[in-house]
Amino acid sequence: MMFLAQPPSSDGADQLLADDRKYMGFEMNVSTLWSWQPESNMTLMDLMGSVSAGLSMRERGILVAATAATIEDSYCSLAWGGKLAKEADGEFAAAVLRGDDADLTDQETALAQWARKVASNANGTTQADVDDLRAAGFDDAAIFGITAFVGLRIAFSKINGALGVRPDSELRSFSPPAVIEAVDFGRPIADD
Repeated sequence: MMFLAQPPSSDGADQLLADDRKYMGFEMNVSTLWSWQPESNMTLMDLMGSVSAGLSMRERGILVAATAATIEDSYCSLAWGGKLAKEADGEFAAAVLRGDDADLTDQETALAQWARKVASNANGTTQADVDDLRAAGFDDAAIFGITAFVGLRIAFSKINGALGVRPDSELRSFSPPAVIEAVDFGRPIADD
């Protein structure tokens, strides 16, 4: 499941896992990893929530799916592909994961393309890229928040990937078949 040993029990770790059981129906492998520093997980999640305030769940799903697929993070691609599928459908989510923006609105396309650029080469972005976000209706405060959200998601994914966390076996039923088929990269789904 991960390269580190099982973390010791603590109030924060117990709460993290209890929240998983309440909202997901199972304890996520990523939460087990973050049980080493549950307070850090809470701080990071709060910060991601703060910088993405004002974005819909669908918009956050597009940003995370585009980012995760770009950096070949199977865990977040499957988890957020499943969440995005609930906001749209499985084929829509799978298309975002594959980099196909044909069914996205102009504003959603701007989000997906920005997320991919930040994830693949942040130093290669240009003023024209930011102007595309403005043209899609995002002001500078929103652009900062979107960019911070993508950057924080990248950091979260990199920590989880570096420490060997595999996608939960439960994601096989949480994520639609189209999403599972689109995620042909990263660590394999954990065995049952």
